[in-house]
Amino acid sequence: MTEKLEKMIDKEKFQVFILCCPAYFPFNYFRHPWIVLNNKGEISRYEIRHFINKKDGSYFFLNNQSAFEGINKFPYVKSKWSVNMLKYLEGELAEKIIIFSENKEKYPYFYRYNFIGPNSNTYLAWLLKNFPEIDLNLSKRFIGKNYKINIK
Repeated sequence: MTEKLEKMIDKEKFQVFILCCPAYFPFNYFRHPWIVLNNKGEISRYEIRHFINKKDGSYFFLNNQSAFEGINKFPYVKSKWSVNMLKYLEGELAEKIIIFSENKEKYPYFYRYNFIGPNSNTYLAWLLKNFPEIDLNLSKRFIGKNYKINIK
């Protein structure tokens, strides 16, 4: 799937990929999402992780690993989960999402994390609430999606 996704990149377009993979074992029933933004050739991976980013003290990570690569199956083990694409967007909506996402500090839980929320699924749910036209429903495997979210 990684190679297929990489081939979809068009340096002339605005593109948004909403991706997920299983969470770390033994929580692999649940899902870990992230977004990949293509700003006409500038590729960025945005995600919330369960550990603190030493650069700024937040739980937000920019390009922490390859854009289309799943997370490790086990903490500190190099074996990665396969990636699933939840949604692909391009054009005007993708451009709006990219501009919105670049101001990452707007996310109300930038400095908070909990396994049941706020977490990576809360981050994706927040983005979806700000852009209902994305039209993506998250399953019960996205624990934290229902955490209280204030939009914009």
